[in-house]
Amino acid sequence: MIGKLKGTVEEIGEDYVLIDVHGVCYVAFCSARTLGKLGGVGEAAVLFIETYVREDQLKLFGFLTVLEREWFNLLQSVQGVGAKVALALLSTLPPGDLANAIALQDKT
Repeated sequence: MIGKLKGTVEEIGEDYVLIDVHGVCYVAFCSARTLGKLGGVGEAAVLFIETYVREDQLKLFGFLTVLEREWFNLLQSVQGVGAKVALALLSTLPPGDLANAIALQDKT
């Protein structure tokens, strides 16, 4: 399992970042919030990783903090919420605001 990547930003896409770690590049899918806070191409980056291994694919999901990664996993424990929806929620609200919205039952 890959738990953390520390390297250089090679490319930032719409929903992913390509991180070069000593010559090996990893694609990590990230929330828009995470992508917005990463440095530009050529800058150092550290991401906490959630590794998904499926029968037909291997995907890495990247987060700036361990808390964000924990929320990603917690959100997916809700029936009907997969990785894409969890990333979309984390793109909209940081973990603290998300916790408040849930506690207040604020569906908006």
